[in-house]
Amino acid sequence: MSNEEDDVPQLSASTFLALQEFYKEREEKEKRFVSSPNENVQLDEDWQLSQFWYDDKTIEEIVNIAVEAVGPDGKVALISCPSLYKKLKNKMSNEGTVTLYEYDRRFAVYGEDFVHFDYKLALSVPRDKANYYDLVIADPPFLSEECLTKTAVTIKFLTKFRVMLCTGAVMQQLVERLLDLKQTSFKPQHKNNLANEFSCYTNFSFQHEIQ
Repeated sequence: MSNEEDDVPQLSASTFLALQEFYKEREEKEKRFVSSPNENVQLDEDWQLSQFWYDDKTIEEIVNIAVEAVGPDGKVALISCPSLYKKLKNKMSNEGTVTLYEYDRRFAVYGEDFVHFDYKLALSVPRDKANYYDLVIADPPFLSEECLTKTAVTIKFLTKFRVMLCTGAVMQQLVERLLDLKQTSFKPQHKNNLANEFSCYTNFSFQHEIQ
């Protein structure tokens, strides 16, 4: 055996078994999600895609704000925030529309409500959806000027007017400059606490506040 091979770290038997069990559980969860997408099963975050799911109270609050803003028959686009889809879809009427614009193809199980979306290709969205949505809710995956700027182009293309953006508080000045949104008192929270302070920005007022 070469010295290089000696330097490769080896997993203990117990660690290897624990890792196997982790991947097995994740695979079974994804299979359940695909076979029954409306079941109360949530996919694990993919941190390589910078995915961080909202906690239940935040999901409930954002959904309440959305329905208050556009009504159950309204048209809502979700950009890079898939954890909102199920709850919002359940709150909307049969006449309402919820479309998820998302890079992660696991969510293609939502059928026609899913549009594969890469923020780097800001206008790679259906042309017939120009100024189509009563409300666009977005959570850009990365806290960078490039990501927010390109996502803002998509937002402006899709929305009639109303916009809700959830992102880091450090992005406030850029959010205001690009989209003319105002910071609200609502602070989105995540299942796995993030080091960065998050804020919610809108161009419309709402009544609901998390207690």
